[in-house]
Amino acid sequence: MKKKEGIKKVKRVLFSLCVLIFGFTFVQSKAQALTFTVLPITQKTDQWLVKVSEAKNVKEFASPQNGEYKVYSLEVKNIGGKAATVDVQLYRNDPDSITRFSLFGCPDENCIKQKEDSKTLADSLNDGSPLRFKHFMLADKASELEVDIIWTQKGKEGRHLKQTFKFTEDGVN
Repeated sequence: MKKKEGIKKVKRVLFSLCVLIFGFTFVQSKAQALTFTVLPITQKTDQWLVKVSEAKNVKEFASPQNGEYKVYSLEVKNIGGKAATVDVQLYRNDPDSITRFSLFGCPDENCIKQKEDSKTLADSLNDGSPLRFKHFMLADKASELEVDIIWTQKGKEGRHLKQTFKFTEDGVN
């Protein structure tokens, strides 16, 4: 009887050890910083092309800080039908939260001109000029960059469309 109880204890200890090792491995893999190993990375749909590249070092802009953030550039092109309005938002994740954090906000929290700006952006993208974020910072603790494009089509302005592009260390998600 004692032999069976000893075997059960050993099995419990081994099981607990396996769970602990698996849990530690899983938590460790989720906490990795987003570092693109190959740049540029491009994703495209029938409507949009989104490319993440290395930012050029410019004295006026922030330089990458080890342990804090890296800097990238992003380009968005309209490769599909004509858009009436366009809004592009960039978000990063945080390993300790389900909330996404915007990389850009409204200056002085004043977004009154946003509707006019979305029409101007659409016209520019329709004419073949890409939208370029030449230099943006991405926190090292982030493991995913999300680019949301919300637009309306010319002639169908009443219905918003959205496409989400996710970039991870492996390239795309």
